[in-house]
Amino acid sequence: QVQFVESGGGLVQPGGSLRLSCAASGMILNRNTMIWYRQLPGKQRTLIASITSGGDTGYADSVKGRFTISRDNAKNTVYLQMNSLKPEDTAVYYCNVPLNTSWGPGTQVTVSS
Repeated sequence: QVQFVESGGGLVQPGGSLRLSCAASGMILNRNTMIWYRQLPGKQRTLIASITSGGDTGYADSVKGRFTISRDNAKNTVYLQMNSLKPEDTAVYYCNVPLNTSWGPGTQVTVSS
């Protein structure tokens, strides 16, 4: 059974940075496209960053140029480096593979002064 555990969230001031981690069990990350999603308060979960098995990356316009997705194959972990954070980035962040309906607990990111 595939399971994901997200970590690294917290409270940060506007303009600050955080690095989120997504540890997977039950699968090998580098053989799959991995996606970071976020769910803003009262909104649906949306895709913000992806990385394919070949290392190609993609980003939502709202985070392009500020967030970077990467993968450490030895640790079977995917990361999301978030820079220049804004209050509107406040959300719960999740990782997953496409079409999987099982979700980890997510990690809360709060951007506030």
